[in-house]
Amino acid sequence: RKEYVDLYVNYMFNKSVQKPFEDFVQGFLRGCPARNWKMFFPEELQVVLQGVTTFDWHLLEKNVMYTQYKKLDQTIRNFWTVFHKLPEEKKKMFLAFLSGSDRITGYALECFRFWIADPQVENPDEVCPSASTCYFILFLPR
Repeated sequence: RKEYVDLYVNYMFNKSVQKPFEDFVQGFLRGCPARNWKMFFPEELQVVLQGVTTFDWHLLEKNVMYTQYKKLDQTIRNFWTVFHKLPEEKKKMFLAFLSGSDRITGYALECFRFWIADPQVENPDEVCPSASTCYFILFLPR
């Protein structure tokens, strides 16, 4: 029985996926040759592929740039007060809203910058915050 189970498990996890996996590897290496990955340590490669998953949210706040706002404007102070009270999962949801991902890929957090801009609309109470994920801009109405 044990031999049968071992053979079955080997088939299911190795043999049955061998051809699709080889095809995947061939396509992956065509687009990104293995020699390019050899310059990374395993931990660095993990950050490049998966992104940073733990954050110093105060460092993120420190790196923000402002357009039509100043750091001490009441809207900005209110934003950061509320932001820092959010649970970790909600903060990651904000990051996904801002950038399209709940991770910061290819960057050290120290280098990640985003902008908070005033959309300068007539009736700010009728406008929700929005984001330009390509440019990492949060449009935050007053």
